[in-house]
Amino acid sequence: MAIYTKSGDGGTTSLIGRARVPKFDERVELMGNIDELNSQLGLVKSLSCDKGKANIEIIQQDLMKIMSGIADSSNSDFKVSDSMIATLESKIDKTENLFPREHKFVLYGKCEASAHIDIARAIARRVERRFCKVAQIYGADNKAIVYMNRLSDYLYVLARYIDFQN
Repeated sequence: MAIYTKSGDGGTTSLIGRARVPKFDERVELMGNIDELNSQLGLVKSLSCDKGKANIEIIQQDLMKIMSGIADSSNSDFKVSDSMIATLESKIDKTENLFPREHKFVLYGKCEASAHIDIARAIARRVERRFCKVAQIYGADNKAIVYMNRLSDYLYVLARYIDFQN
């Protein structure tokens, strides 16, 4: 079966269980931003050690769940759980305790790995902003917005830890 369906040639796409929407729909834009973040995290994962890869993969799976929740907001299976947020908070705390974090402005790019993580963090911030807009227009999983906020915090701390190691 061919990957192309031609159903999007007219500038519309489908959300799960919904009629077709324009490709410029805010939800489609948000899912595209999350896809970009997930792709950047794939690059980060390719530069990581074994333990780092497992952590990034969990986040990537979480992002797939969040995208599914945007496409099908009525399906409770796609809602962000308190434990997903708690897991990120735990990773932030553990990582922060591994090095003395400086509380000053940071110039990004001390090493390739941290630079890629900083790009992912910036994309995560954009996702969070887009999520707020989608929530205002269509409603959204508020815990998904919290998750995105924590994810950008985690990525910031992770990049600083990688800088510290190098």
